[in-house]
Amino acid sequence: MSAPIVIAGAGVGGLTAALSLARAGRRALVLERAAKIEEVGAGFQIAPNAGRVLAGLGLEPMLAAAALEPQAINIRRGRDGAVLARLDLSGARERWGAPFRVFHRADLQQILLQGALAEELVEIRTGARVGDFEDRSGVVSLRVHTSGGLEQIDASGLVGADGQRSAVRAHLHRTERDAPIYSGATAWRALVPAELAPAPLRARESNLWLSPGAHVVHYPLRDGSIINVVVIVEEPPRQQDGASILSLDGPSLARELDRLRSAPMLRELVEAGAVWRHWPLFARPPLKSWSRGAVTLLGDAAHPMMPFLAQGAAQAIEDADALGRAFTQLGATAETAFAAYERARIVRASQVVRASRRQGEYFHMGGPAAFARDLAIRALGGRGMLARNAWLYR
Repeated sequence: MSAPIVIAGAGVGGLTAALSLARAGRRALVLERAAKIEEVGAGFQIAPNAGRVLAGLGLEPMLAAAALEPQAINIRRGRDGAVLARLDLSGARERWGAPFRVFHRADLQQILLQGALAEELVEIRTGARVGDFEDRSGVVSLRVHTSGGLEQIDASGLVGADGQRSAVRAHLHRTERDAPIYSGATAWRALVPAELAPAPLRARESNLWLSPGAHVVHYPLRDGSIINVVVIVEEPPRQQDGASILSLDGPSLARELDRLRSAPMLRELVEAGAVWRHWPLFARPPLKSWSRGAVTLLGDAAHPMMPFLAQGAAQAIEDADALGRAFTQLGATAETAFAAYERARIVRASQVVRASRRQGEYFHMGGPAAFARDLAIRALGGRGMLARNAWLYR
């Protein structure tokens, strides 16, 4: 039996890649450094471009059961809550082949995990961290750190799906200056019980509030019982104690955001969050190449992006689909498949990275520029605003 393709990381991208490789008839060994596979964080937006891929992997019944489908996106002015445009999402399935969906991160990861565990060609090992590796004529020799010590594994290929601070990327590009850089913005995240939120904000809709130097996104999860809220604000870097995550209660965060002069309804929503977690947003220099021989990168390891288009997970899912398709070519080896995968994806992913950064600048405008932006949003209306990003969903 041929050696498996090793995937470093059992996040959304890594598990989807394992499923895609199995559908292409290739063995996949997923190595996850954590002792248990469980997602941290809160909400996940999955747009139609990623939803089509997941449905094609046979996951549609589980996706439909776990997801909430927002009926619309309301773009609001932060200072008074005025709706600048309402984007009707009801026709997404007919237009793009899948609906817009939102998930609790843990729910989506469990769906992918159960799908992977049901595949005979997929093996998953936890408590296993990929260390150094060497590509020797199509055989990748990996040193894997486990609770029992150091283990050597021979693989036919290695996929680094181990996130923005990827160890595979660091080893692959060890001679380059490639450290994550603080973007100047921070995300504060919380889950708010729906009954504590203002009544108008409990609808099965997503909301985007625009303020100078900040924006807020929120949407319901788990059949509307909770509301996922993300406050993204430009701020200097904060001191942290090692790897600990800073947190605030709702009233404290609301006081910190007083400078935004937010609408009372938005302030009430922020105050309802019992614990707000602090997630600094980092960027990395773009790579000219993701692959070297029988080693490649996927998702945030290859193209970390700002969250302003809600496409980080979606692009990792697209990567995984392209990776699996590359192995369906007759006579494909890891080296030839990885090269084909990179050619298929690098332009598209880089385009989304740039567009995400520009979207953040657009959201955070102030003064006359914000006034002109709001006029333009009103003029375009919901249909025009949805068409503006249609290139993402095709």
